Amino acid sequence: MSVAPKIETAGEAQRMADVLRRQKAAHIRDGAPSAEARIDRIDRAVATLLRHSDAIVAALTQDFGARAEAVSGITDLGASLGPMKHAKAHLKAWMKPEKRKTTPAILGLMGAKAEILYQPKGVIGIISPWNFPVNLTFAPLAGVLAAGNRAMIKPSEFTPATSELMAKMFAEAFDEEEIAVFPGGPDVGQAFSELAFDHLVFTGATSIARHVMKAAAANLVPLTLELGGKSPVILGKSADYATSAARIMAGKTMNAGQICLAPDYVMAPADQVGAFVKEATAAVTQMFPTIKDNPDYTAVIAERHYERIKGYVDDARAKGAEIVEINPAGEDFSQQEHRKIPPTLILNPTDEMKVMQEEIFGPVLPVMTYRSVDEAIAYVNAHDRPLGLYYFGADADEEAKVLRQTTSGGVTVNDVIFHVAMEDLPFGGVGPSGMGSYHGVDGFREFSHRKSVYRQIKKDLGPMKALRPPYGEGVKKFLAGQLKA
Repeated sequence: MSVAPKIETAGEAQRMADVLRRQKAAHIRDGAPSAEARIDRIDRAVATLLRHSDAIVAALTQDFGARAEAVSGITDLGASLGPMKHAKAHLKAWMKPEKRKTTPAILGLMGAKAEILYQPKGVIGIISPWNFPVNLTFAPLAGVLAAGNRAMIKPSEFTPATSELMAKMFAEAFDEEEIAVFPGGPDVGQAFSELAFDHLVFTGATSIARHVMKAAAANLVPLTLELGGKSPVILGKSADYATSAARIMAGKTMNAGQICLAPDYVMAPADQVGAFVKEATAAVTQMFPTIKDNPDYTAVIAERHYERIKGYVDDARAKGAEIVEINPAGEDFSQQEHRKIPPTLILNPTDEMKVMQEEIFGPVLPVMTYRSVDEAIAYVNAHDRPLGLYYFGADADEEAKVLRQTTSGGVTVNDVIFHVAMEDLPFGGVGPSGMGSYHGVDGFREFSHRKSVYRQIKKDLGPMKALRPPYGEGVKKFLAGQLKA
C-alpha cells in the first residue's frame, strides 16, 4: 500500500526539481523584468482570480463543507485582489534605486555616491495553508511578482478542490517558467521544502515551520515564516464593552476562528467578566440566531481538527473551567451534516489546560481575569510572542503602556485582526509567531535582494592617495580625526 505514494512522490519531486531548474535558468537568461513585465504578470494574476471567482467560492465551500460565500468573497477574493492592485500601483516607485549618504560625508561632497538597487532574488517558493488558501497564496505573490521574481507554489492538501483549481488557474495564465503549482500531500510538501529556492515563504503552524526551516537550512534558503500563536486581547476598564465584545466575537467567529490572527484569549478586569460574557452572548445571537444550518457560519475544516477543538473544551471542563456555549437557538450539535462548533467561552482557564497551551484555531475563546493592567502585561510577556495583540480601551496612557511593554507581530487597537488588512503596514510575526514580513513595499523588499552600490570619486585626489602605502602624515591625520568620540 505504501509503494504507489512513494513512486508518485518521487516523480513529483523530480518534476518540481526540473521546474525549479528551468525557472532559475529563465531568470538568468531574461534578467530582471521591466516594470511593464511585472505589471503584466500581476494583471494576469488578477484576471485569473476574477475569471474563476465563482469557481473559487464553490471550491472553498466544497473543501470546508460549509462556508459563507460572503466570507470567501471578502477574505479569499477581495483580500487577494487588494495586494495585487496595490503592488501594481506602486511597483515603479519601489523599483527606483534608494540613495544613501556616504561616510565620511566629505566623499559625497567630492562626488562619490552610495545607493541600494533592488534586484529580484530569482525563484520564490510559497507554501500556503488551508484556512485562507487563495488569499495566502496571492497576498505574498503580489510582493513576489512586484519584485520581479518567479514562483513555485505548494497549496494545502486539506483543501484539495481549491488547490487543484489554483493549479488549473495558474497553468492557464502562466508558463511554468513563470509560476507553477504543485498540489499534493505531506510528502510532496516535504520534498518542496527541500528545494534550493532563492527564498521560501511558509504560512502555517509553528510545529510544521520547525521542519520547514530545518529542510531549508540544508540549502541555506532564506525564509519568511508566517505562523500564529496565542494572540491576546486586553480589555481595559475604559473599554466600551458592547462594541468591544461585538468586534471580538466577529473576529472569533469569522471562518469559525480558523484564522492565524484570531483572538486566542481575552484578559478582562475581574469585575467586568460578567459584562463581557453578557455582551458577547448578545453579539453572537445577533450575528447567528441559528448556527447548525446557517450558511453564514463556517464549519471546521476536518474531523481531526473538530475533535481537537472539542477535546480542548472537554479538558478545560474536567479541570474546573466554566463553559459558556453560545447557542442562541438551543440546537443539538451531536448529530449534524457538517463539523460546526458553537462559539464557546471558557471562563477561569488555567495554564494547565490544553486550551491555554496550544493555538486554538476554532470558535473557542478562553476569558481570563486580571486585577491591574500590569498583571495582564506580565502574563503576555511570560509566554511566546504572539502574531497579534489587541487592546480595547479609551485610556491613552494605558494603551501606550500596553504597546510599549509588550512585543507582538502587530497590533490592532479597539478591534481585532484589522491590521493585516492595512496594505501599507508590514505583516509578520516575531519569534515563535514568525520571521520576516510582507505586504506592500515591505513585501517588495522582502522578496528583493538589496544590493549595495558605492561609486568612488573619479579623480585620484590627495586624500585617496594618502590612504595608500607608504603610510605617512596623511594617514596619521586621518586616524586622529577618526579615533575620537
